[in-house]
Amino acid sequence: MTQADLDIRTVSLDDAGELLTLRRAAFVTEAQQYGDPHIPPLTQTLDELRADLTADGVITLGAWSGHRLIGSIRVVTEGTKATLGRFAVAPDLQGKGVGTRLLMAILPILPDGIEEVWVFTGRDSLHNISLYEKHGYEHQHDKLAGDLTYAYLRKILGDDERADA
Repeated sequence: MTQADLDIRTVSLDDAGELLTLRRAAFVTEAQQYGDPHIPPLTQTLDELRADLTADGVITLGAWSGHRLIGSIRVVTEGTKATLGRFAVAPDLQGKGVGTRLLMAILPILPDGIEEVWVFTGRDSLHNISLYEKHGYEHQHDKLAGDLTYAYLRKILGDDERADA
């Protein structure tokens, strides 16, 4: 996938159905890995997703190849902190740089005053953890939620990260 093939922009309400489909397809393998078909990206309703897309402090970016939504990332901002989540890439395009492009696209659109970016993923999702670490996120702690253990990683932002992005 080349830079020219990818259009990254904010996801609109008109894209909600396609985003819901993308997330469900992308998170099935995660649910299978953990034996939990009830993870939030798989149980969120279309109405809940639409409300999330319009919520204060929430930014959702999508990556399109032509008319197809092939990836998305969501960021919630609160004070000086941003938290990434619902990071999804179409299963047939994983490992082709779409996720990296989305991860990098978040930094320049963060509101002024954001000093740190957090992300969490399943503790056994080694590919995800590796991607985050490759881009400067450092493991901070693990947290148990029900039967799942999440790894929390953090990146401290400086002016150079925003300029490079």
